[in-house]
Formats: sequence, C-alpha cells, structure tokens
Amino acid sequence: MAKKWLGDAVFYEIYPQSFRDTNGDGIGDIEGIVEKLDYVKSLGCNALWINPCFDSPFRDAGYDVRDYKKVAARYGTNEDLYRLFDAAHAKGIRVLLDLVPGHTSEEHPWFRASASADQPNPYTNRYIWTDQWYAGCGDLPYIAGEAERSGSYIINFFKCQPALNYGFLEPRQPWQLPMDHPDVLATREAMKDVMRFWLGHGCDGFRVDMAASLVKYDDGNKSGTCAIWRDVRRMLDAEFPEAVLVAEWCRPDLSLPAGFDADFMLNDPHSHYSALLRDYNSPVDNTYFRKDAPDRDINRFFDVYLKWYAATKGVGHIALPTCNHDTLRPAYRLDAEELKLAYAFLFTMPGVPFLYYGDEIGMRYLELPTKEGGYFRTGSRTPMQWKAGKNLGFSEGDADALYLPVDPASDAPTVEGQEGDPDSLLNTVRALLKLRHAEADLQADGPFEVLCAEKGRPLVYRRGSLTLAVNPSGEKLFTDLEGEVSEALYMRGMADVNAGRLVMGPQSFVVLR
Repeated sequence: MAKKWLGDAVFYEIYPQSFRDTNGDGIGDIEGIVEKLDYVKSLGCNALWINPCFDSPFRDAGYDVRDYKKVAARYGTNEDLYRLFDAAHAKGIRVLLDLVPGHTSEEHPWFRASASADQPNPYTNRYIWTDQWYAGCGDLPYIAGEAERSGSYIINFFKCQPALNYGFLEPRQPWQLPMDHPDVLATREAMKDVMRFWLGHGCDGFRVDMAASLVKYDDGNKSGTCAIWRDVRRMLDAEFPEAVLVAEWCRPDLSLPAGFDADFMLNDPHSHYSALLRDYNSPVDNTYFRKDAPDRDINRFFDVYLKWYAATKGVGHIALPTCNHDTLRPAYRLDAEELKLAYAFLFTMPGVPFLYYGDEIGMRYLELPTKEGGYFRTGSRTPMQWKAGKNLGFSEGDADALYLPVDPASDAPTVEGQEGDPDSLLNTVRALLKLRHAEADLQADGPFEVLCAEKGRPLVYRRGSLTLAVNPSGEKLFTDLEGEVSEALYMRGMADVNAGRLVMGPQSFVVLR
C-alpha cells in the first residue's frame, strides 16, 4: 500500500546542474533550489525529485556515484542539502533523492578495493568478477584488462559503472554467487545503510535508478530482484514508515507488489510518452495530442495502461511524467496549445504526476553535443529559463562557463515572460494543479473509468463524480453522455452538453460535475 501522503502529491523533477546557479560558476547548486522553493510551490508541486547530487566523476552526469554519503562539491555541502530538506519541509514540500543501487563509479573506494590484487579483502565480492582476466562472462557485459585483479568485471551501463553484486538467481559458474551468499547480503546491507543515512537527515525517500537491474540471471518476473526490494521495504516500514520509493522500472505490475510506492510509465515502447507526447513507433507521427495527427488512437496508450492500472489498483501508483532527463522534451513534438491539452490529461489521471523542470513553460529540446554521458539526452538538460537577459536568468557567470548553453532563440520561453499571461502554459499548469488539489476525485486514488476511447470521438473518462473530456484534434467532435451535468469546473476551448450529447470544439478540454 502506497504511503498516504502520495495521494495528493505532485512532483517536480530538478536536474541540479541546470536549475539555478547562485555562485556564478555556471553550474546549478543546492542554494539555487532553496532559492526557488516558493516558485515550485506556486506551480502546485508539493514534492521534489532531485537527480543525483552525490560525489561523482560525472562521466554519467552523477549516475556514477563515487561516494553515496557526500554531496558533490559543485552543488554545495551535505549541510546545504540538510538545509534544503528543512526549508522544503517548512513549505510543505517533500524531497526524494536519486538512489543508484545497481552500480557505482569505478572510482568508488569499494571498487578500488575490490579491483586490487590484494585478495581477499572485505570488498572482494562487492562487485561481480569472473575468475579469469579474459572474457568468460557469457552473455553479461564486461570489462577486462582494467584492473590489477586477475578477473573481468560486469558492468550495468557504461564502462565506468561496475555492477554491484546482489547475486545470481540461478548461478551457472563458480564465480556467480547465489543471493544468500554472505558477501552478497553485505551489498544489500550497505545500500540500506546509505538509505538510512539520508532518511535520517530528512530525505523523504528515493527515486530508484534502474531498479530492476540488481539480481543477474533473474527470471522473467524478476523474482530475485523483487525479493530484495521487499526486504528493503520491510526495513523502511520498520524504521522510516513514511519513506517513499519510486521505481525506474516501467513495470508497475512487478515493482509495486515488490514494495515500491510508484513506478513510471515512460521507457516502455508503448508508454504514455511514446503514444501521447512523442510518437517513436511509427514512420508517420501519430502523437495523440498533435492537432494534425493523421491516425490518432488513444488506445495505443490505454491498451497497456489499463492492464497495469487494474493489476496495481490499491497496491501503488503509476506515475505519468511530462518527460524526464532521459527523454526528449514534449515541446519537441507539441506546441504550446497542444501541450496545454496534454498536461490537462496527465494532471487529471490517477497516480502521481511528475513535472520535469522547464516543461511548465515549454522549454525546447536543443540539438547539442554530448555532455557527461548524455548523448541525445543532453538536449533535454539545458539550463532553466527564468527571465530575459543574461543566461536567461540561470547564472550570472560567463556564458562559456555554463554547464550547457541556454536556448539561443529570440523567443525562448521564460518564467518571467509567462507570469503575466493568464492563458500561458505556465499559468495553465498552475490552474490544472490547483484543480487537482481541490478535487479529491482527481488525485492519486480517485476512481477512474474510461467512457469513450473511440477514434473520431472525444476521449471521455470519469474520475468519481467528475466527467472529463478532451478533443486534441482540429475538428469539432461529439459523443453521448450518461447522467446529469451541473457545472463545468474547468474548460479550455469549447465544450457543450445538451440533452446528453457532448460537443467538443477543436483542441478543447473540459471537467464536468
């Protein structure tokens, strides 16, 4: 059962490098997040997810952790992060940190000890090593010839990210340790120790990177990895009962019963992001919220979503983000009017919504060279655009010192430029989130039922006592409704109900009671 406070939670994801630089070095910092907490609250967001801010050589933007218990110097100090927790809590904002449990940096002291020729030592089996210096790893990705130790090590992602050893569900070689091996259990306890450290200092939980990646040769249902997370959840429930875990797994039917409170629907080929916000799967762009999509079909999303929703209702939440640091921004495909309708849908669905910094003003994806292992993802990690002028308000430093360049376009969207326009994307987000907070039926646990998902008709769905409808097309659409309608709580474009018939004007959205 998910933690109660998630029922009315709306998260704001902050990529700390790019949010707000307060010391002029061109890189965002913790003080910049503290400075902008009132802004976050003004959006209607009452929780943060902060991408990794721990000590790192930054070969993968901080997802290569060198010290789990130390804030990276470029962001500040541990004390600065503790102060952020306190300042956020004072404003009613919870804070999740990004936990990377499956691998570390190759510069982590654990790995240096594990890679040493001086074997055995307490860290010999903290990582997965073969028993020979050349290959011999079967189908697992590995690195050889990089260590004094006579062995090759398994990696999870980049070369610099050796996999921590949580064991093998079905070991096939002598060097593949079972899940109950004492050294494997020590890895699990070390990660619990990291979690205790930050929760003890005021963190409210963790978004868990590559949450399904722990146990090797796991089965199709990830039963080994699920067993580890159930063990972690027992620890959290006993020691930190309000702590939340959000999985980067994209299989809520597996992750939520394993102890996670929420899981994203994002990276799967049939995810909400692909079907609703950017069509990855078709030579013709049928992104659902594109006004001129030639063959829009909401069931490309619902065919997966409804299955997972039914399997996890009452267990945990499906999280629908606008995007994240690993995906192209929605403004890559959608203009401001299309984004307003897309966000109206995302923010009125069950589960827990996540708003990626800058999506509230329609920040663009920029074509950029790779930075810190970002590759194509780099273009979604550019500095937040606060106001016109120097570096768009992100930093007072020199432009050539910035972590990444700001949008150079003369019409680059900014917070300041949208504040005064009640119909701006920024203020539309605020109005939608205000409505979500005001209506319990629109929150995470509110009832949900699809009423109409036919091609050529408006999408209509029910949340408790509320009926919602959206027409993203450029044409007038209609359908029949059951029941009485007393008022429209929110409307974009034109919507009219007469004698049980709902008529939706082009690019329209309505919430009816």
